[in-house]
Amino acid sequence: MVRFASRRTRQHAVLSEDFERELTREVLRTELLRVRALIATGCVMMLLLTALYLVDPSVVNRVWRGTEGLVEVYGLLGGFILFEVWVHTQIRKNLRLDRDLPVIRRYIGTLIETSLPTVILVLQTRTMGASQALGFAVPLMYFIFVILSTLRLDFWLSAFTGFVAAAGLLSVALHYNAADEAGDPLIYFHAVRSVVILICGVLAGAVGAQLRRQFAASIAAATARDRVTNLFGQHVSPQVVEQLMAAGTSGGGDVRRVAVMFVDFRGFTAGAQSRTPQEVVDRLDGAFAVLVDILDRHGGIVNKFLGDGFLALFGAPLEASDAAQRAVAAGREMLSAMDRINAQTSWPLRIGIGIHFGEVVAGNIGSPRRKEYTVIGDTVNLASRLEALNKEFGSQLLISATVREALGDDGGDAVALGEVEVRGYEQKVPVFQLG
Repeated sequence: MVRFASRRTRQHAVLSEDFERELTREVLRTELLRVRALIATGCVMMLLLTALYLVDPSVVNRVWRGTEGLVEVYGLLGGFILFEVWVHTQIRKNLRLDRDLPVIRRYIGTLIETSLPTVILVLQTRTMGASQALGFAVPLMYFIFVILSTLRLDFWLSAFTGFVAAAGLLSVALHYNAADEAGDPLIYFHAVRSVVILICGVLAGAVGAQLRRQFAASIAAATARDRVTNLFGQHVSPQVVEQLMAAGTSGGGDVRRVAVMFVDFRGFTAGAQSRTPQEVVDRLDGAFAVLVDILDRHGGIVNKFLGDGFLALFGAPLEASDAAQRAVAAGREMLSAMDRINAQTSWPLRIGIGIHFGEVVAGNIGSPRRKEYTVIGDTVNLASRLEALNKEFGSQLLISATVREALGDDGGDAVALGEVEVRGYEQKVPVFQLG
């Protein structure tokens, strides 16, 4: 029990590690999007200021009392853009290294970014006056940072953004109102505006937190799915895994026209008697690796391994209108590949292949506790019988009449062996030899 619990703990740790890595990467990607938006915003503001100066310089004189104030704003915006470019490079570096940004750096960056409107506001109060500057457009800049803070996917960072913005606006208002000896109602007005900004920061944080939860749920599901696919993909085809996961726990299957291929190694048992079990496994694995790779290239899958052979499908679970042609092409290439392998080994192996094309029931079939993706029907049985007939005819690749018909001109080299008695069938079956 202790060992079982320990294994589960290790598996959970690996899953958690994968999940945290993917979540961190997703958060960093949204951070990159936020930084790019801030850089674009800074560039747009500089362009607007330039256009305003070129179109109506008198506005610049009224707002900034000449170009000196405008130059200061240019300097602030330029420094801000350079800072964000530096932040962007740091995020991309951490993204490449699968490493998160330090928390303290996030808060320091937030403080620096959100203080930009405050500094610009201070400059404008010196040129425009407190009442005009506080009622002008600069206080609205705080909302840009608050809204974009949602992309941080962190409640506390968004709330901190709102706090810095609210504190900055209220501090400027209180300082310059006191200097201008403004009345209490005006102070209450700025206090309410600051509270609204703070509330917006909290709401942005709530939205970001919800987005983070949704990202986390999606990543957790994808991580678990990938682990299941990787695990069971070692035992059955990845396409079958996808089919099983899509079908869920539902049973039964659907009728499809597929090409069924049986492959078996000839004389393998006799050759294995004089070799160690490890030598047998290595030889079998090496041959299977080549044959399965050929199947993959032709769109087939291994439905199950049968000792020193296997059952392969073309047209299920992924439909293929040319399933028979694909199966025959794969069979021909398998024979050529085995000839090349046999020329380089002291243990040559011959394979027998039988292919039949017809209707089967394909699906997730089995008991309520254990199901398996498989195909059932007479097409499967006849393909198995055709493969066994290779012993009788001394051949390596036999096909049925339906496969020969589906090949058309591509099956011009098929040799008719006539109607053959097949075990389990009352009537004789026409058989063709290829290769």
